[in-house]
Amino acid sequence: MSESHFDAAVALQPQADGTFLGHTHAAYGNMVGPFGGITAAQALNAALQHPKRLGDPISLTVNFAAALADGPFTVIARPARTNRSTQHWVLEIQQQGEAVLTGTAFFGLRRDTWSADEQVMPGVPRPADVVDGQRPARVEWVKRYEMRFIEGAIPTEWNGVDTGNSRTRMWLRDSPPRPLDFASLTALSDVFFPRVWRRRPTFVPIGTVSMTVYYHADQAMLQATGDGHILGQTQAQAFRNGYFDQTAQLWNEAGQLLVTTHQVVYYKE
Repeated sequence: MSESHFDAAVALQPQADGTFLGHTHAAYGNMVGPFGGITAAQALNAALQHPKRLGDPISLTVNFAAALADGPFTVIARPARTNRSTQHWVLEIQQQGEAVLTGTAFFGLRRDTWSADEQVMPGVPRPADVVDGQRPARVEWVKRYEMRFIEGAIPTEWNGVDTGNSRTRMWLRDSPPRPLDFASLTALSDVFFPRVWRRRPTFVPIGTVSMTVYYHADQAMLQATGDGHILGQTQAQAFRNGYFDQTAQLWNEAGQLLVTTHQVVYYKE
């Protein structure tokens, strides 16, 4: 089987100084620079590949300091502290010696304990009963995902009328389908279009400033999910003074909560 666009995009080459060399990928191009989800996945992948890695990711926070330019970049992943069952990471992506992303990650060894999901998957139609929706043709990265909108699709009329609701629900997965892993789950956490466009359909400039992903999935849940569809739900909390936040949840078809994520987004009137 040939390498997928995603695997090629997150591929990193270890360097003699302990850093990793990566390269932007045209398949994940956005309006300005690459899709933020793929950049976050590249940062996480450096920790995932690091020889000192302990356990699996529990949380990841990335701060987008600047858009990556097309071309090579360097990922620095440093285990700041390793305990018996937890590990804290400092992450940075640089281009031409300047930081374009900073971040932290928390890894850990999971234990079998009492578990429960309070954020229950809503009742929605099955993926096969929802059509793959329309996406902006000029943005390359959206072609890498199925997006079966149940509600809150990308606006077709940009009339500026306040809809009073920013929620979107959709079935999604990589296109072509590939088995889920922590890196692809990270990118999937950022596939939702900006909530300001859903709440008030006006095409204003936006940019994610900071994003945090909380991983509730372990390796067994990833394996059980395979290349199946994932239900994504997202909604904003507040729009104010040029910034808004949006939170999201991702469930597999079995109703297991895989991820919760939160981000802060800049917008310009």
